[in-house]
Amino acid sequence: MSENKNPREYWLLQHDGDAFIYQSLDEFPPDGDESLLVHVREVIDETKQADTSTQKYEFTGETKDIHNCTVRQIRRISDGEVGGWIESEKNLSHEGDCWVYGNAQVYGNAQVYGNANVSGDAWVYGNALVYGNAQVYGNALVYGNAKVSGDALVYGNANVSGDAWVFGNALVYGNAQVYGNALVYGNAKVSGDAWVFGNALVYGDANVCGNAKVSGDSWVNGNAQVYGNALVFHDAKVFGDAKVYGNAEVSGDAEVSDKAKVYGNAQVFGDAEVFANAKVSDKAKVYGNAQVFGDAEVSGNAEVSGGLIG
Repeated sequence: MSENKNPREYWLLQHDGDAFIYQSLDEFPPDGDESLLVHVREVIDETKQADTSTQKYEFTGETKDIHNCTVRQIRRISDGEVGGWIESEKNLSHEGDCWVYGNAQVYGNAQVYGNANVSGDAWVYGNALVYGNAQVYGNALVYGNAKVSGDALVYGNANVSGDAWVFGNALVYGNAQVYGNALVYGNAKVSGDAWVFGNALVYGDANVCGNAKVSGDSWVNGNAQVYGNALVFHDAKVFGDAKVYGNAEVSGDAEVSDKAKVYGNAQVFGDAEVFANAKVSDKAKVYGNAQVFGDAEVSGNAEVSGGLIG
């Protein structure tokens, strides 16, 4: 059979395990039963069985029903390794080293390509994309229009959804959730029960963990850490080596930077800035245009609404 010919010109006869190809009906024996012939295009469209020289995997025949769709188990052609479950070939590219392992499931319009891996009991679905060298595993879920790419890892019970994008060398794990239009990238980590959502950015070597929530248009970057029950929201920025933890809140257009710490039940908001080695703790509030810097400490029930303290 000539592989360069248009497959639409072929007619296929399968009999006793053998396949016979005819370029036109004129080549078919006159006493043959034409009802046994199937046009090759119909075979490709309906059974999704392309030329195995271009295939990386095939279906084992095992299926299971989930979320109103049927997923099928795959098997790698080169070594016979049985893989995970996909709804159709659009879910897993035949190119690159991408693969779906174990009990992992990819379905809907989701795509895994490049050298990406989905394994364990992870699910990737909706319109989600996993590509590059990314890995999604454990019980992680990636769905909606979410993307995981680069060398990013999403694992544990983490969820990435909405239009969120995790890329670079970022890690999202534990019970963390990244959603909305949030971006997590660089060497950033989001873990524990932390949430990053809205239009928030977490990047650099930043670490968001515990029950912390970063949202709105806020940024956490550099070596900053946000943890405990801390909240960073609106247009707030936490960067440098700053730490925000406990039940602290940083909001509005406030900035916490350098080696500053905001903790306890403290609040920093408005256009306030806390930087250098400053500390804001207990139930203190720093807001307005206030700047707290140097080795200054604001604590107790103190309120600073303007001016410089350093």
